[in-house]
Amino acid sequence: MSECNHDCSHCSASCGERQQPESMLEKLNDRSSVKKVIAVVSGKGGVGKSLVTALAACEACRRGKRVAVLDADITGPSVPRTFGITERAESDGELIYPRLSKNGIQIMSINLLLEQDTDPVVWRGPIIAGVVKQFWTDVFWQDVDIMFIDMPPGTGDVPLTVFQSIPVDGIIVVASPQELVSMIVEKAVKMAEMMKIPVLGLVENMSYVECPDCGRKIPVFGESHIEEAAAAHQTRVLAKLPIRPEFAAAIDAGAVEAIDASAWLGPLVDAVEAL
Repeated sequence: MSECNHDCSHCSASCGERQQPESMLEKLNDRSSVKKVIAVVSGKGGVGKSLVTALAACEACRRGKRVAVLDADITGPSVPRTFGITERAESDGELIYPRLSKNGIQIMSINLLLEQDTDPVVWRGPIIAGVVKQFWTDVFWQDVDIMFIDMPPGTGDVPLTVFQSIPVDGIIVVASPQELVSMIVEKAVKMAEMMKIPVLGLVENMSYVECPDCGRKIPVFGESHIEEAAAAHQTRVLAKLPIRPEFAAAIDAGAVEAIDASAWLGPLVDAVEAL
């Protein structure tokens, strides 16, 4: 037998000195409590991931859950404006306090720390990743039942940091009805599999327009391929969101909580509650 070099990562022997790999998860501060963490991801930008995050948070809040939204899209944050929050976050010298929406949803975003929410964040990847970790460790998350994390698009530094540093319970993948959807979904699903995090299901945004006269669903971006993508990855379609002018109007007005999306996102929140 060769001499032990104490590197258990490349050794199959079972001995008394064997050690488990050290966890990279960051510890939540002692004053905070978060029961479930759901990451909302997309393989590309512009598919409505932040809209789905906000609407899902609102639906969970309507069901009586204590809800939080952590905006991990550091270079393209939009969550505070979606909820009509303009005041900056405050600190007691130990922890940062998230801002509350009108209905009590706890929200933390880099825009709540900037002088102006239009100021660009021109930082390199490691700094951005460090800020995301601090949003988990250094914010006072009070008795949260469900935290939704609005992720940046793609599979870069920040998604990797979130999956390695925060105990994510499940992932929701947002896509649009285009030919490329299967490839884009596959990238997000494969990353989730690599991180050993379950994919709760897929959400197709901008799925159709409903005719105001006859109610017919018109697929303005082409026929949907989301069902095929879900079947290919042994998951399910949780929702198909239509294109509706009132969605855009409410977001622009910072009144996303006025939208009742239960008819579309009810199954999504059911899946989260069932975890």
